[in-house]
Amino acid sequence: MTMPTSKISVFVLALGLLLVAAIGVRTMVFGQTTTQKLPAPAVDEHSTAHSETAVFAGGCFWGVQTTFERIKGVKATTAGYSGGSKETANYRDVSSETSGHAESVKVVFDPTRITYGTLLRVFFSVVHDPTQLNRQGPDVGTSYRSVIFYASPEQQRIASAYIAQLDAAHAFPKKIVTQVVPLDAFYAAEDYHQDYAEKNPDNPYIQVCDIPKVKALKEQFPELFQDYTRKYPVER
Repeated sequence: MTMPTSKISVFVLALGLLLVAAIGVRTMVFGQTTTQKLPAPAVDEHSTAHSETAVFAGGCFWGVQTTFERIKGVKATTAGYSGGSKETANYRDVSSETSGHAESVKVVFDPTRITYGTLLRVFFSVVHDPTQLNRQGPDVGTSYRSVIFYASPEQQRIASAYIAQLDAAHAFPKKIVTQVVPLDAFYAAEDYHQDYAEKNPDNPYIQVCDIPKVKALKEQFPELFQDYTRKYPVER
């Protein structure tokens, strides 16, 4: 499948590949470079439920999905859109940067195995750069903004507290710009976007932007890492 041209130019891809090879970045997420794990959230959930849903937006959903689905306790992931209407929940409209949607990933997880706070820790550590406003690396526009779509008041409390904790600790050189907003709706993306990184591992965009995230997850959180072998049906 041909990569959408809106993702990144051939020139930037080639330059990025050369850069990665030359400097050997260990934890590059195509933006903020992290060298160590962020602190664990001081505020977290203590749930006895075996299923919970979280929705995160942190740039292109290909990389966000391929990272979260490799975390122990994650039961399913779906790439999709949040923040806009049902009528504009399609790749063409979202790419126009007029729909209000952010490329997002729905994560269904078992909170008795991995907490919401731990997912947030991974989200901020290796999934994306939370200090970039309306972009992630080469992808520019509001559809690539950093957002936590909370599904409950408890998720809102944990997410807001963790951002405040990281900012107070100066965990990043710049202030976190991640939005924390209620989840009104999540719309699954087109089928070809699901597990895109798994289906296209040799795609230059995936090699430059997404494989480093998976490597960073395995390196920074070996206790959480699992090989991804399952394919989940798209939930619409």
